[in-house]
Amino acid sequence: MKNTALTTTHEALGAKMVPFAGYNMPVQYEGVNIEHETVRNAVGVFDVSHMGEFLIEGPNALELIQKISSNDASKLTIGKAQYSCLPNDDGGIVDDLIIYRIKEETYLLVVNASNIEKDWNWIQSKNDVGADMRDLSEDYSLLAIQGPKAIEAMQSLSSHDLSEIKFYNFVVGDFAGIEHAIISATGYTGSGGFEIYCKNSEVKQVWDKVMEAGADYGIKPIGLAARDTLRLEMGYCLYGNDIDDTTSPIEAGLGWITKFSKAFTNSEALETEKQQGPKRKLIAFTLDERGIPRQGYDIVDEQGEKIGVVTSGTMSPSLGKGIGLGYVPTALASVDSKIHIQIRKNAVPATVVKLPFYKG
Repeated sequence: MKNTALTTTHEALGAKMVPFAGYNMPVQYEGVNIEHETVRNAVGVFDVSHMGEFLIEGPNALELIQKISSNDASKLTIGKAQYSCLPNDDGGIVDDLIIYRIKEETYLLVVNASNIEKDWNWIQSKNDVGADMRDLSEDYSLLAIQGPKAIEAMQSLSSHDLSEIKFYNFVVGDFAGIEHAIISATGYTGSGGFEIYCKNSEVKQVWDKVMEAGADYGIKPIGLAARDTLRLEMGYCLYGNDIDDTTSPIEAGLGWITKFSKAFTNSEALETEKQQGPKRKLIAFTLDERGIPRQGYDIVDEQGEKIGVVTSGTMSPSLGKGIGLGYVPTALASVDSKIHIQIRKNAVPATVVKLPFYKG
């Protein structure tokens, strides 16, 4: 098991630690609901240093990125970030990621912790254009400071006007006494805030100053369990659950990051799928009665016939009811369609809804 640079800090705070993507990670401190509400209403800080960071540089960096990613990275100017995915050769997804344009010929790719080695090997196998690749994953830490009070709580830590950094934009500048942090207006919660990239040797100082600056705003450390309930309320896909090597970006509702204005891995087949319509779709649903849907539960019709499977599910702390995502045939994917979730012996009625679950 790998540790982040803050593992001893989490243990001292009484976090419950669990293995996650090969790392020893804090799953919760006070409890999922308390931590979830803290991010929705105030400000919380997550250690997500397990995420992977690759630097792609040189005159052919963009060419490589355009070839491997579904979104159009030519639209990125310096200081902008973009959500994208890495399609595989078979219609599925290697991983989803965020691409940052740091300099004219320098891009940072942030990938999922469980896929670092897989993604690196995949991108390297496609790099026949001589782009310079560096894996920085072991050297860098990442803190997500999330919630509606994040800007106000953190402003004293930077000379940059944090309110000026628009969603999916970033600056490289001073933060919490560190000169060259990446301050990015991104996150996985739907409640606003920032993600801060810095070196492992710097992150303890950043963490301490963030906790100090946020004290008057009710800041709390937040674990991975609340990160999951927060992202699910927004309908954000989680790799390994809602998307994987067998799910296409079209059926996963990621057509908006799949741009056919350029050629990329398997783009012709994906364009055909988009034109013809996918056979199945990722839907969002809420339970009409009490119950908690879980990953792997069957989705059934009124006759009890299996029509799909739940990919993510939980009891929504904000809505107070069971919510989930799952794949069903396209004909049954319309909003307001009635389905059932097989929870042990009960087929619990549910309704297909429009995302996000949490409207803010």
